[in-house]
Amino acid sequence: MTGDGSSSRRGEPRPDGSSGSPSLLTIDIEIRDNAWQTIGGLEAMAMRAVTAALKAEADDGGVDILAVPAELSMVFTDDEDQRSLNRDYRDKDKSTNVLSFPGVEPDEIEDAAEFAAAGGPPLMLGDMTLAWGVVSREAEEQGKTLADHLTHLVVHGTLHLAGHDHIDDEEAEVMESLERDILAHLGIADPYEVELIHD
Repeated sequence: MTGDGSSSRRGEPRPDGSSGSPSLLTIDIEIRDNAWQTIGGLEAMAMRAVTAALKAEADDGGVDILAVPAELSMVFTDDEDQRSLNRDYRDKDKSTNVLSFPGVEPDEIEDAAEFAAAGGPPLMLGDMTLAWGVVSREAEEQGKTLADHLTHLVVHGTLHLAGHDHIDDEEAEVMESLERDILAHLGIADPYEVELIHD
């Protein structure tokens, strides 16, 4: 952690615990609300959730983003900042748990990954922001541990960056099924027994 509240993590082992090559993913983390630092191992938890989501995406027939140089940023912020982002980019004047801002259109991810693998610039997955107030309140209200709820939201946000959405029922079903499988692999119960994601 640097003095400006940001850090980078790269080359973490794949989340299945295998001894294979580490991923080429770099995650830039910025902590804007110090309340997040009450969660022990926050950065490792975030990395584990991101890599688990991207591995599942590849196993499901998607692009193996972990096999190419790729970057994403995560901002752990407060409700006021999140509300501003939600208002400015989504015309919703309220805070929300997680926002994802993809760096690549879904139909361009494969080409961008191939370019990165061939020595071009890293695949820029995009940015994810999480609001302490909303996330911590939801965890308490739903009887979830903060770590489990946060892991789910990071998985959810990562799948958005990888091209998934839940605009219609069919897309939502695919995305939720992936999330359940990913979280089960991480030892976390089905999060949709209680509705966690809202817009």
